[in-house]
Amino acid sequence: MRLGPLARALRRGRRPIRLGSLGSTEPISSSWGFDRGTPIDRWYIERFLAENRNDITGRVLEVKDSGYTDRFGAALAERAVIDVDPANERATHVADLASADAVPGEAFDCFLLTQTLQYIYDVPAAIEHAHRVLRPGGVLLATLPVTSRLTDPPLTDYWRFTPASAGRLFEPAFGDSVTVTGYGNALAGVAFLKGLAAEDLKDADLAAQDPRFPLIVTVRAVRGG
Repeated sequence: MRLGPLARALRRGRRPIRLGSLGSTEPISSSWGFDRGTPIDRWYIERFLAENRNDITGRVLEVKDSGYTDRFGAALAERAVIDVDPANERATHVADLASADAVPGEAFDCFLLTQTLQYIYDVPAAIEHAHRVLRPGGVLLATLPVTSRLTDPPLTDYWRFTPASAGRLFEPAFGDSVTVTGYGNALAGVAFLKGLAAEDLKDADLAAQDPRFPLIVTVRAVRGG
């Protein structure tokens, strides 16, 4: 028998959420819901990657670690990691994506660029480098926030995006091979800002898509020959 959200919350030891709890000006969780389960934006990110898992193959580049490559990839020849932080021992390429000239061009079959561009001031330059490091026919799978709390220092949030702005940002580099999709709805957005986890909501509520209230934007872009 499938458990409802209340029963799941009790089973996991989480405090059930009543509508009245949303009246507080403070979030229920200050860590995007990690302490309660799966952050709601990650619920959408993981479904986007699962839908495009056939692209995650060969030589794959990911930001910060290879977690999504390991989870969704197949027939992997390389699990490369890019990070601006030189202290990250998992990074095979230490670079700011907006000035990543040291990363070899036409080197990767897939680039997983999830929830990163909001921290880069020069977004067009970062997208140009994302295009450059892909081999012809390589695929960029990117996600960008529409709605989110600000990240704590030392990271700096510069941007939020919409499906329209994402399309215009990626098209100069990738042309007409760009597919942009918004995921989310008003309930998911409110729940995410308050720090609820995906496990606090029904899957059907999360799966409902309302183009007026996307929580994240996803981009699938293919480098031409």
